[in-house]
Amino acid sequence: MAKILVFAEQSNGALKRSSIELLQAAAKSGGTVAALVVGSHAGDVTTAAAQNGASEVHVIKDASLDGYNPEAFTANVAAVIEKVQPAIVLASASSTGKDLFPRIAAKLGAGIASDCVTLNISGDTVTASKPMYSGKCFANVNFQNTSMKIVLMRANQLPVAAADTSKTAAVTEHAVIKPDLKTLLKEIVKGTSEKLDLTEANIIVSGGRGLKEAANFKVLNDLADVLGATVGASRAVVDAGWVGHGMQVGQTGKTVAPSLYIAVGISGAIQHLAGMSGSKVIVAINSDPNAPIFQKATYGIVGDALEIVPKLTEEFKKALHH
Repeated sequence: MAKILVFAEQSNGALKRSSIELLQAAAKSGGTVAALVVGSHAGDVTTAAAQNGASEVHVIKDASLDGYNPEAFTANVAAVIEKVQPAIVLASASSTGKDLFPRIAAKLGAGIASDCVTLNISGDTVTASKPMYSGKCFANVNFQNTSMKIVLMRANQLPVAAADTSKTAAVTEHAVIKPDLKTLLKEIVKGTSEKLDLTEANIIVSGGRGLKEAANFKVLNDLADVLGATVGASRAVVDAGWVGHGMQVGQTGKTVAPSLYIAVGISGAIQHLAGMSGSKVIVAINSDPNAPIFQKATYGIVGDALEIVPKLTEEFKKALHH
């Protein structure tokens, strides 16, 4: 069976859900699963990595890897991959993964498939599929002429089961490599929101031009508070300056795949659909019955969002607080 290395991302000592998906998928394939975790909190997630499928965990515990620096990460991650010699490397198609792994692939002469939404591992054969042309079609990808295969998976595409608390793993600590850096990360300025980032959120309430003005985003915030959701937006309202770019869902924003996506006043241009069509359940609220979003929606409500959303908020409040 193949040796599979999962680059497991963590945030303040908690494994990201997207990394848990990859660990469980790797374990299910029957291969030997190794996890690689970096940063000063890396030691805090070794147990979680083991319980989600890793039989060995490789750790580089160093504060210099707390913030993403392409040169530092490439040197350190490539060094561990060369030691472990996996046939398959899995990582998230996160902003870090998409920047880091093409560099690793070039350095190690590996094949790479990015932004995949399905994954099939059989022995050391890997096939995956990825959306093309804003999701209008899908390409099936396999690998040729490479002994190492790297697959970057979109978050929320693979199932997650409960962790197996009886599992343990052998932990190996690696010394950090500190290359002469041409660039330095000075600080990361966090957004003010306490809510989960869109790419990690399980429920998203998104607003578009149909909300008429920036002040009306308040009705979405109220609904999101009741549902414990994160608020997103279409490109039109980001361009209009109503909300920041960090909230944008779509081809030029963030790709999301929550369990529930509520689209309010969003007509559903192909570029927006490309960013959220992987959502499990899509609810569309729009005054235009012919809006393209209704073609993708699981449930649709035709009407004025400013009347409908507050009513939904009240009903959810009743249903969730009984």
